[in-house]
Amino acid sequence: YLSMPLFHSAVLLGGYCVAAASGAAMVPAKFSASTFLSDVRRFGATYMHYVGKPLAFILATPEQPDDADNPLRAAFGNEASDRDLDEFARRFDCMVWDGYGSSELAIIITREPGTPKGSIGKGFPGVAVYNPATSTECAVARFDETGALANPEEAIGELVNTSGAGMFTGYYNDEATTSERLRDGKYWSGDLGYRDADGWIYLAGRTGDWMRVDGENMTAGPIERILQRMPEIGQVVVYGVPDETVGDAVMAAVVPSGTGELSPEAFAGFLAEQSDLSPKAWPRYVRIGAQLPTTATNKIVKRTLKQEGATAHTDEQLWVREARGTAYSA
Repeated sequence: YLSMPLFHSAVLLGGYCVAAASGAAMVPAKFSASTFLSDVRRFGATYMHYVGKPLAFILATPEQPDDADNPLRAAFGNEASDRDLDEFARRFDCMVWDGYGSSELAIIITREPGTPKGSIGKGFPGVAVYNPATSTECAVARFDETGALANPEEAIGELVNTSGAGMFTGYYNDEATTSERLRDGKYWSGDLGYRDADGWIYLAGRTGDWMRVDGENMTAGPIERILQRMPEIGQVVVYGVPDETVGDAVMAAVVPSGTGELSPEAFAGFLAEQSDLSPKAWPRYVRIGAQLPTTATNKIVKRTLKQEGATAHTDEQLWVREARGTAYSA
Protein backbone atom coordinates (compact mmCIF):
# COMPACT_ATOMS: atom_id res chain seq x y z
CA TYR A 1 0.00 0.00 0.00
CA LEU A 2 1.89 3.07 -1.29
CA SER A 3 0.21 6.44 -0.88
CA MET A 4 3.19 8.76 -0.45
CA PRO A 5 4.78 10.63 -3.42
CA LEU A 6 7.61 8.68 -5.04
CA PHE A 7 9.90 11.71 -5.15
CA HIS A 8 10.70 11.07 -1.48
CA SER A 9 13.66 8.80 -0.72
CA ALA A 10 11.93 7.16 2.25
CA VAL A 11 9.04 6.07 0.06
CA LEU A 12 11.34 4.75 -2.67
CA LEU A 13 13.39 2.70 -0.21
CA GLY A 14 10.74 1.81 2.36
CA GLY A 15 7.93 1.18 -0.11
CA TYR A 16 8.75 0.85 -3.80
CA CYS A 17 12.00 -1.09 -3.32
CA VAL A 18 10.39 -3.42 -0.78
CA ALA A 19 7.78 -4.39 -3.36
CA ALA A 20 10.34 -4.62 -6.18
CA ALA A 21 12.71 -6.81 -4.15
CA SER A 22 9.98 -9.14 -2.86
CA GLY A 23 7.99 -9.36 -6.07
CA ALA A 24 4.89 -7.95 -4.42
CA ALA A 25 2.16 -6.04 -6.25
CA MET A 26 2.02 -2.30 -5.52
CA VAL A 27 -1.15 -0.36 -4.81
CA PRO A 28 -0.62 3.28 -5.86
CA ALA A 29 -3.34 4.55 -3.54
CA LYS A 30 -4.44 8.12 -2.98
CA PHE A 31 -4.21 8.43 0.78
CA SER A 32 -7.49 8.92 2.59
CA ALA A 33 -7.92 8.24 6.28
CA SER A 34 -11.61 7.44 5.81
CA THR A 35 -11.07 4.92 2.98
CA PHE A 36 -7.73 3.48 4.18
CA LEU A 37 -9.14 0.29 5.68
CA SER A 38 -11.48 -0.44 2.78
CA ASP A 39 -8.56 0.06 0.35
CA VAL A 40 -6.35 -2.34 2.32
CA ARG A 41 -9.10 -4.95 2.33
CA ARG A 42 -10.02 -4.45 -1.33
CA PHE A 43 -6.44 -4.84 -2.56
CA GLY A 44 -5.36 -7.42 0.01
CA ALA A 45 -2.46 -5.22 1.13
CA THR A 46 -0.18 -6.89 3.67
CA TYR A 47 2.39 -4.07 4.01
CA MET A 48 2.16 -0.29 4.11
CA HIS A 49 4.71 2.52 4.20
CA TYR A 50 4.09 5.90 5.80
CA VAL A 51 5.91 9.17 6.37
CA GLY A 52 4.80 11.76 8.88
CA LYS A 53 1.29 11.63 10.34
CA PRO A 54 -0.85 9.13 8.38
CA LEU A 55 -1.20 6.83 11.39
CA ALA A 56 -2.60 9.73 13.45
CA PHE A 57 -5.02 10.64 10.65
CA ILE A 58 -6.28 7.05 10.43
CA LEU A 59 -6.61 6.71 14.20
CA ALA A 60 -8.73 9.88 14.26
CA THR A 61 -11.48 8.00 12.38
CA PRO A 62 -14.12 6.24 14.51
CA GLU A 63 -13.02 2.81 15.66
CA GLN A 64 -15.12 -0.13 14.47
CA PRO A 65 -15.46 -3.58 16.09
CA ASP A 66 -14.01 -5.32 13.02
CA ASP A 67 -10.99 -3.02 12.39
CA ALA A 68 -8.60 -5.90 13.11
CA ASP A 69 -10.24 -7.98 10.38
CA ASN A 70 -7.85 -7.01 7.58
CA PRO A 71 -4.88 -8.51 5.70
CA LEU A 72 -2.33 -5.92 6.90
CA ARG A 73 0.67 -7.53 8.61
CA ALA A 74 3.22 -4.70 8.85
CA ALA A 75 3.47 -0.93 8.71
CA PHE A 76 6.90 0.68 8.34
CA GLY A 77 7.77 4.36 8.41
CA ASN A 78 8.92 7.26 10.53
CA GLU A 79 7.78 10.14 12.73
CA ALA A 80 4.83 8.43 14.42
CA SER A 81 4.35 9.04 18.14
CA ASP A 82 4.67 6.24 20.70
CA ARG A 83 0.95 6.44 21.37
CA ASP A 84 0.09 6.13 17.67
CA LEU A 85 2.47 3.18 17.22
CA ASP A 86 0.88 1.22 20.04
CA GLU A 87 -2.71 2.15 19.16
CA PHE A 88 -2.34 1.42 15.43
CA ALA A 89 -0.82 -1.99 16.17
CA ARG A 90 -3.63 -2.82 18.61
CA ARG A 91 -6.50 -1.54 16.52
CA PHE A 92 -5.45 -3.09 13.19
CA ASP A 93 -3.65 -6.14 14.59
CA CYS A 94 -0.35 -5.61 12.79
CA MET A 95 3.31 -4.92 13.54
CA VAL A 96 4.37 -1.26 13.35
CA TRP A 97 8.08 -0.53 12.91
CA ASP A 98 9.07 3.12 13.11
CA GLY A 99 12.63 4.32 12.48
CA TYR A 100 14.70 7.39 11.76
CA GLY A 101 16.76 7.98 8.65
CA SER A 102 18.12 11.12 7.07
CA SER A 103 16.98 11.68 3.47
CA GLU A 104 20.65 11.48 2.47
CA LEU A 105 20.97 7.95 3.94
CA ALA A 106 23.84 9.09 6.10
CA ILE A 107 22.23 8.37 9.49
CA ILE A 108 20.02 5.38 10.26
CA ILE A 109 18.40 4.72 13.63
CA THR A 110 15.77 2.06 14.23
CA ARG A 111 13.82 0.87 17.21
CA GLU A 112 14.60 -2.59 18.54
CA PRO A 113 13.04 -4.76 21.23
CA GLY A 114 13.37 -3.02 24.58
CA THR A 115 13.51 0.53 23.21
CA PRO A 116 12.27 2.87 25.98
CA LYS A 117 9.23 5.06 25.44
CA GLY A 118 10.20 8.25 23.63
CA SER A 119 13.43 6.85 22.19
CA ILE A 120 13.98 6.19 18.49
CA GLY A 121 16.62 3.49 19.08
CA LYS A 122 20.40 3.28 19.31
CA GLY A 123 21.58 3.98 15.78
CA PHE A 124 23.89 2.25 13.34
CA PRO A 125 27.68 2.39 13.96
CA GLY A 126 29.05 5.92 13.85
CA VAL A 127 25.85 7.68 14.93
CA ALA A 128 26.51 10.12 17.77
CA VAL A 129 25.33 13.40 19.30
CA TYR A 130 27.76 16.30 18.87
CA ASN A 131 27.95 19.94 19.87
CA PRO A 132 28.06 21.82 16.54
CA ALA A 133 29.96 24.76 18.06
CA THR A 134 32.84 22.67 19.44
CA SER A 135 32.58 19.58 17.20
CA THR A 136 32.85 17.41 20.31
CA GLU A 137 30.51 14.72 21.61
CA CYS A 138 27.81 15.91 23.98
CA ALA A 139 27.53 14.76 27.57
CA VAL A 140 25.36 11.76 28.42
CA ALA A 141 21.80 12.78 29.25
CA ARG A 142 20.88 12.80 32.95
CA PHE A 143 17.30 12.67 34.24
CA ASP A 144 15.83 13.92 37.50
CA GLU A 145 13.50 11.99 39.78
CA THR A 146 10.48 12.87 37.59
CA GLY A 147 12.12 11.62 34.40
CA ALA A 148 12.76 15.09 33.00
CA LEU A 149 16.04 15.82 31.21
CA ALA A 150 18.27 17.45 33.84
CA ASN A 151 21.15 18.71 31.62
CA PRO A 152 19.65 19.82 28.28
CA GLU A 153 22.33 22.41 27.46
CA GLU A 154 25.10 19.82 27.88
CA ALA A 155 23.30 16.77 26.47
CA ILE A 156 21.35 18.08 23.48
CA GLY A 157 23.31 18.33 20.27
CA GLU A 158 23.15 17.51 16.58
CA LEU A 159 22.86 13.95 15.31
CA VAL A 160 25.97 13.14 13.27
CA ASN A 161 27.63 10.26 11.50
CA THR A 162 31.19 10.31 12.81
CA SER A 163 32.38 7.81 10.21
CA GLY A 164 31.55 10.04 7.25
CA ALA A 165 28.74 10.48 4.78
CA GLY A 166 27.39 6.94 4.62
CA MET A 167 25.63 6.59 1.26
CA PHE A 168 25.46 10.36 0.73
CA THR A 169 27.54 11.65 -2.19
CA GLY A 170 26.45 15.29 -2.08
CA TYR A 171 23.73 17.58 -3.37
CA TYR A 172 23.59 17.99 -7.13
CA ASN A 173 25.30 21.23 -8.23
CA ASP A 174 25.14 22.62 -4.67
CA GLU A 175 28.60 22.55 -3.18
CA ALA A 176 27.78 25.13 -0.49
CA THR A 177 24.96 23.06 1.03
CA THR A 178 26.99 19.87 0.68
CA SER A 179 29.84 21.51 2.62
CA GLU A 180 27.38 22.52 5.34
CA ARG A 181 26.31 18.90 5.79
CA LEU A 182 29.81 17.41 5.46
CA ARG A 183 32.40 19.02 7.69
CA ASP A 184 35.09 17.91 10.12
CA GLY A 185 34.92 14.46 8.58
CA LYS A 186 31.32 14.00 9.75
CA TYR A 187 27.83 14.21 8.34
CA TRP A 188 25.69 16.73 10.25
CA SER A 189 21.96 16.01 10.05
CA GLY A 190 20.44 19.26 11.30
CA ASP A 191 18.37 17.21 13.78
CA LEU A 192 18.77 17.61 17.52
CA GLY A 193 18.86 14.73 19.98
CA TYR A 194 20.34 13.41 23.19
CA ARG A 195 21.62 10.03 24.33
CA ASP A 196 21.20 8.34 27.70
CA ALA A 197 23.75 6.25 29.58
CA ASP A 198 22.54 3.06 27.89
CA GLY A 199 22.94 4.51 24.40
CA TRP A 200 19.26 5.15 23.64
CA ILE A 201 18.72 8.21 21.45
CA TYR A 202 15.87 10.71 21.82
CA LEU A 203 14.94 13.36 19.26
CA ALA A 204 14.76 16.98 20.42
CA GLY A 205 13.70 18.71 17.19
CA ARG A 206 15.55 20.53 14.44
CA THR A 207 18.48 22.88 14.99
CA GLY A 208 16.02 25.77 14.62
CA ASP A 209 13.87 24.37 17.46
CA TRP A 210 15.97 25.80 20.28
CA MET A 211 13.99 28.25 22.40
CA ARG A 212 15.26 30.70 24.99
CA VAL A 213 12.46 30.89 27.57
CA ASP A 214 12.92 33.11 30.63
CA GLY A 215 16.70 32.62 30.46
CA GLU A 216 16.53 28.83 29.97
CA ASN A 217 17.37 26.95 26.77
CA MET A 218 14.93 24.23 25.76
CA THR A 219 13.87 22.34 22.64
CA ALA A 220 10.51 21.39 21.21
CA GLY A 221 10.83 17.59 21.06
CA PRO A 222 10.56 16.72 24.78
CA ILE A 223 7.58 19.07 25.20
CA GLU A 224 5.78 17.54 22.21
CA ARG A 225 6.22 14.03 23.61
CA ILE A 226 4.63 15.08 26.91
CA LEU A 227 1.65 16.81 25.24
CA GLN A 228 1.04 13.69 23.13
CA ARG A 229 0.13 11.85 26.32
CA MET A 230 -3.18 13.72 26.54
CA PRO A 231 -5.88 11.54 24.94
CA GLU A 232 -7.82 14.58 23.74
CA ILE A 233 -4.87 15.69 21.58
CA GLY A 234 -4.58 14.00 18.19
CA GLN A 235 -1.64 15.95 16.74
CA VAL A 236 0.64 18.56 18.28
CA VAL A 237 3.66 20.57 17.26
CA VAL A 238 5.64 22.91 19.54
CA TYR A 239 7.67 25.93 18.44
CA GLY A 240 8.95 29.26 19.69
CA VAL A 241 7.43 32.66 18.98
CA PRO A 242 8.83 36.03 20.10
CA ASP A 243 8.11 36.84 23.73
CA GLU A 244 6.65 40.29 24.35
CA THR A 245 9.67 41.25 26.46
CA VAL A 246 12.72 39.15 25.56
CA GLY A 247 13.55 35.72 24.19
CA ASP A 248 10.92 33.22 23.15
CA ALA A 249 7.51 32.06 24.27
CA VAL A 250 6.46 28.43 23.88
CA MET A 251 3.57 27.89 21.47
CA ALA A 252 1.72 24.69 20.62
CA ALA A 253 -0.50 24.04 17.61
CA VAL A 254 -2.98 21.26 18.34
CA VAL A 255 -5.48 19.16 16.42
CA PRO A 256 -8.00 17.53 18.80
CA SER A 257 -8.35 13.75 18.64
CA GLY A 258 -12.13 13.84 19.00
CA THR A 259 -11.83 11.75 22.16
CA GLY A 260 -13.51 13.77 24.88
CA GLU A 261 -13.61 17.54 25.19
CA LEU A 262 -10.42 19.58 24.83
CA SER A 263 -10.93 22.71 26.90
CA PRO A 264 -8.55 25.32 28.38
CA GLU A 265 -9.33 24.02 31.86
CA ALA A 266 -8.73 20.37 30.97
CA PHE A 267 -5.49 21.27 29.20
CA ALA A 268 -4.17 23.22 32.19
CA GLY A 269 -5.18 20.37 34.51
CA PHE A 270 -3.33 17.86 32.35
CA LEU A 271 -0.15 19.97 32.33
CA ALA A 272 -0.25 20.28 36.11
CA GLU A 273 -0.22 16.48 36.39
CA GLN A 274 2.96 16.06 34.29
CA SER A 275 5.73 15.99 36.88
CA ASP A 276 8.45 15.92 34.19
CA LEU A 277 7.22 19.13 32.52
CA SER A 278 9.11 22.25 33.60
CA PRO A 279 6.86 25.21 34.48
CA LYS A 280 8.78 27.21 31.85
CA ALA A 281 7.82 24.63 29.21
CA TRP A 282 4.08 25.22 29.64
CA PRO A 283 2.89 26.67 26.30
CA ARG A 284 2.12 30.37 26.53
CA TYR A 285 -0.05 30.13 23.42
CA VAL A 286 -2.13 27.19 22.17
CA ARG A 287 -3.61 27.21 18.69
CA ILE A 288 -6.52 24.78 18.20
CA GLY A 289 -7.53 23.85 14.66
CA ALA A 290 -8.81 21.07 12.44
CA GLN A 291 -5.48 20.56 10.63
CA LEU A 292 -1.83 21.55 10.54
CA PRO A 293 0.08 22.72 7.45
CA THR A 294 1.82 19.73 5.88
CA THR A 295 4.01 18.83 2.93
CA ALA A 296 3.01 16.34 0.23
CA THR A 297 4.53 13.63 2.45
CA ASN A 298 2.43 14.63 5.49
CA LYS A 299 5.27 16.28 7.38
CA ILE A 300 4.18 19.29 9.42
CA VAL A 301 5.54 22.59 8.05
CA LYS A 302 6.63 24.20 11.28
CA ARG A 303 8.16 27.25 9.59
CA THR A 304 4.69 28.32 8.39
CA LEU A 305 3.38 28.22 11.95
CA LYS A 306 6.39 30.16 13.21
CA GLN A 307 5.89 32.85 10.58
CA GLU A 308 2.27 33.27 11.59
CA GLY A 309 3.33 33.79 15.22
CA ALA A 310 0.94 33.94 18.16
CA THR A 311 -2.16 34.04 15.97
CA ALA A 312 -4.92 31.73 14.80
CA HIS A 313 -7.07 31.61 11.68
CA THR A 314 -10.72 32.68 11.84
CA ASP A 315 -11.87 29.05 12.03
CA GLU A 316 -9.44 28.24 14.88
CA GLN A 317 -9.10 29.07 18.56
CA LEU A 318 -6.17 30.73 20.31
CA TRP A 319 -5.71 30.08 24.02
CA VAL A 320 -3.38 32.36 25.98
CA ARG A 321 -1.89 31.52 29.36
CA GLU A 322 -1.61 34.34 31.86
CA ALA A 323 1.94 35.63 32.13
CA ARG A 324 2.81 34.19 35.56
CA GLY A 325 -0.05 31.78 36.03
CA THR A 326 -1.39 28.45 34.86
CA ALA A 327 -4.86 29.34 33.59
CA TYR A 328 -5.68 29.61 29.88
CA SER A 329 -8.26 31.94 28.35
CA ALA A 330 -9.80 31.45 24.92
